[in-house]
Amino acid sequence: MGMMAAFTKLPRPFVAVVTGGTSGIGRATALALAAAGADVALNSRRADEKAMLTRLGVEAQGARALHIAGNVGCENELAQVVEEAWAWQGRVDLWVNVAGADILSRGRHRWSWDKKLQALASTDMWGTVRASEWVVERMKEQGWGQIINVGWDMAEQGRVSSESGRMFSLIKAGVMAYSRTLARAAAPEVRVNCVAPGWIETDWGENVSRERYEAIRTAIPLQRWGQPEDVAHAILWLASPAAQYITGQTIIVNGGA
Repeated sequence: MGMMAAFTKLPRPFVAVVTGGTSGIGRATALALAAAGADVALNSRRADEKAMLTRLGVEAQGARALHIAGNVGCENELAQVVEEAWAWQGRVDLWVNVAGADILSRGRHRWSWDKKLQALASTDMWGTVRASEWVVERMKEQGWGQIINVGWDMAEQGRVSSESGRMFSLIKAGVMAYSRTLARAAAPEVRVNCVAPGWIETDWGENVSRERYEAIRTAIPLQRWGQPEDVAHAILWLASPAAQYITGQTIIVNGGA
């Protein structure tokens, strides 16, 4: 991350909030932002060991760190997360909505259709939309800011027709479309963009069978699965002055698949 940060420095002071910021793409994003000069408020449901280790990782980059516990899928808890984030330093320059429901690993693939869809809708959709609506209002008042949301590279293509593929397509395509419209409403003070990851080695990717893992890998033009850092670097670029004329866009991070 140090090399990327050398090319993509953030202005100081710079306060970033990352929901779902203690594991996977969220953790990688928090560390990349810290390496580039941001102070980072991390959000996850619990103040657990992952939260502590990520906070220490941010501080090891020379940045200030704060952990805010709260379920973004719960309206009242999300409202408190937003309040605490702004109270920390009196400003938020970047809000990244990474938090997402895991409906595939640790036996959750056995959940009912309704339970899976409800989990995705409450966290990935309502958590993202509510946070964005509340945050953009505060950012417009302060006169600047950025929001970055997370979609899915397959969401608008319909190429993954499994049960989970249909659910992710429904939710993530909505997030991507919403981000484009919010960018128009938020301009010119606030930029809103989206990243759409492909096959990334997060918790779910680590549980895929070896045969499927290889089949997916060989179908990707760059011949490898993505790492959380690949998505984090796209987020960092969007957040940086290098992308100051970019809004309402979705950056696909999938190795050319």
